[in-house]
Amino acid sequence: MKNKVEIGDIYKISSVSSPAIVPGTGAVTYLVTTLDEEKNEYRTNLYRHHNGENVQLTYQHERISNVRHSPDGAGTLFIAKAEEKQQVFLLRAAGGEREQLTEEADGVTSAEFSKDGKSVHYHVSIEKDAEDRAEDKKDEKDRKPEPVVIDRMKYKADSLGLLKEKYQAVRTIDIASREVTTLLSGEENFTLVEAAGDVMIYTTDRSDEPDFNFSQKLYMKQGKEVPVEIEKGEGIVLDAALSPDGSNLLITHMGREFENATHGVIMLYDTASGTLQELTGQLDKPVGDYAAADTQQSVEMVPAKWVSDERFVFVVSENGSVNLYGGNIDGEVKPLLTGRHHIYGMDAEADHAMLTISRHDSPGELYRFDYGSGNLEKLTGFNKEYEENTELADPEDIRFESGDGTEVHGWFMKPANFDEDGKYPVVTNIHGGPHAFYANTFFHEMQVLSSLGYGVLFVNPRGSHSYSQEFVDAVRGNYGGIDYEDIMAGVDCITGKYSWIDRENLGVTGGSYGGFMTNWIVGHTDRFKAAVTQRSICNWVSFRGVSDIGYYFSDWQIKAEFSDIDAMWHHSPIKYVDDIKTPLLILHSERDFRCPMEQAEQLYIALKYQKKETRFVRFPDADHNLSRTGKPNLRVERLNHLTEWFKEYLD
Repeated sequence: MKNKVEIGDIYKISSVSSPAIVPGTGAVTYLVTTLDEEKNEYRTNLYRHHNGENVQLTYQHERISNVRHSPDGAGTLFIAKAEEKQQVFLLRAAGGEREQLTEEADGVTSAEFSKDGKSVHYHVSIEKDAEDRAEDKKDEKDRKPEPVVIDRMKYKADSLGLLKEKYQAVRTIDIASREVTTLLSGEENFTLVEAAGDVMIYTTDRSDEPDFNFSQKLYMKQGKEVPVEIEKGEGIVLDAALSPDGSNLLITHMGREFENATHGVIMLYDTASGTLQELTGQLDKPVGDYAAADTQQSVEMVPAKWVSDERFVFVVSENGSVNLYGGNIDGEVKPLLTGRHHIYGMDAEADHAMLTISRHDSPGELYRFDYGSGNLEKLTGFNKEYEENTELADPEDIRFESGDGTEVHGWFMKPANFDEDGKYPVVTNIHGGPHAFYANTFFHEMQVLSSLGYGVLFVNPRGSHSYSQEFVDAVRGNYGGIDYEDIMAGVDCITGKYSWIDRENLGVTGGSYGGFMTNWIVGHTDRFKAAVTQRSICNWVSFRGVSDIGYYFSDWQIKAEFSDIDAMWHHSPIKYVDDIKTPLLILHSERDFRCPMEQAEQLYIALKYQKKETRFVRFPDADHNLSRTGKPNLRVERLNHLTEWFKEYLD
């Protein structure tokens, strides 16, 4: 008999991610991340698949990232901690110990081999007036507390807290001599996206109004010539790469027409003529992976990859899946690998792609996909034993009409050991974002709820990615409107379809935007018997001044400017606290700067003041990403509190 999914299974599941093909060898490397229960930490090691064998390359108890291979396949670089700072390390295929290449005082954020493989370009963040502060840092242990002077609006960030005024610079180190040269620096954030010979392609966020700048400018610079701006329009560059012959630049770009709801697209820039064309807009689906999941770790997704001078492959979030597409410089795009799956890692060559793929009943493995034959071969089996010995639910797809006739897509998972003659409660789980989406991927939290005897409903209401631009944009300015109708239509769909659902025992939960929606739901209907709100928003008026993104997110999403108190208050769940009758558990992280703790505090006090049924759980040393990347023991405790609340209130 198979085991039921348990909360502690996070310690049994391996995350296989970030495939990187080793040029000219037929090999591919990838990362494997596990959770160490005793040390209460994550561990990421590097593996290689070659000639049918999987070999572990690194063994230290650490987290590594940013794996890159030299053009000749003779060297591999990665980033890992050295004396508490992230530095670049080199492994040589010929053997020997790892070599530490960089010794940056504030660490390295990303790195890449030069085209000739003789040097490494990397990014560092340099504190403003760093040289003036150098002497102070020498005596840091003896320093007394000092006030923090702030004159910027972008002065804090979730998981980081208060930010020093730093700017990203680009440096290069010669591997042989270890000589370091600064390529790009200043009071702006530079990102080197491609370097070939004496050509540099880079972005910068330089602006006369940095507090209100949410775009990057893209430049091409040849030798000592004046940089030429590639006029791509407002927005950010998600990725960019020169074709092998250098004639075209492939740009993955997210514009600002619909602010952060705008679809990512691929553009092609002809380096000789300077012409720019959009290649993927006709798909009306976003390029990239926007899926919500809770077990995949150390994921570094390359959205698009050249496979010849004329052809490239790319990933698309599409109708609840993440699929692989192919395209060419003539503007032709076509699906290569579609299905009920989530591709969350990709690298590619001329005739095949290396992919990491997850499904509802599979946490994820490494696969090889052949373009010509369409053959998909599984190369790893890190989760094979877990999958074979555990009862994993594979939910049914559901499609239903919302109140205005729009089709909405989601999934419904039956409870473990389901019996047609039984009666079962159902929990509705709402994703964050709102511009993320539930996908055909493994989701541990859903599996846990199913194993405890709940049906689990999870849908993609308006605002969710992987559907049309109109669909993802529709929620902006309408929070608590059509999105609420979409979710409740999903509840109507499954309760009307299945007689075994106990309609008197329905639960609802969600995090971030899903927490907002949970708060909104219990203030607008008594249909649910129990609710759990996580890292939520309850008051848009205060949110805009306390969140790290509040001052612009409120403008973009609620479409309410600073003075429009009425609009912000209308969309605030706390306004409707008098109408909340559902027992509500509030889960929140102490170091959440995205949806700060004061949001939970306000809601809890408002409920307790009116003698409502509620409980408040605060998680120390945790930020907005607790459910995905938080301390392992706190992830377990979060699910313990969530499930115990439903056990207490759902019969």
